[in-house]
Amino acid sequence: MDIGIHASFLPYDDAEAALAFYRDVLGFEVRGDDGYDGMRRITVGPPGRPGPSIVLEPPAADPGVTGDERRTVAEMMAKGTYARIVLSTGDLDGVFARVRAGGAEVAREPVEQPCGVRECAVRDPAGNLIRIRELR
Repeated sequence: MDIGIHASFLPYDDAEAALAFYRDVLGFEVRGDDGYDGMRRITVGPPGRPGPSIVLEPPAADPGVTGDERRTVAEMMAKGTYARIVLSTGDLDGVFARVRAGGAEVAREPVEQPCGVRECAVRDPAGNLIRIRELR
């Protein structure tokens, strides 16, 4: 079977802050920035790599989400427990220095995990957990 990942979705509560983090701090290229029915979706990804993208959208983007569910999502986002993604790099220390300098909330400094993976963790402006692993 030939199957790949096209896109992953992360919520934001401030489009400009999300854009600044993913574009300016992480260095992702903006692949799309459009609106629909009063909502803005921003698609970003690693420059020069046409593979998987991250679609940033408001948590209310799905019309089937109820008001109670929206409130629950907003509460979980505020606590940083709603969404997460794992990124990879060949230069963990360099990327970590850049994200720290960009003002990201540090959840974990670079550390060797017991499973043999070296990683750090930060939060984006919406509270989403971003783990960054070092490729070996």
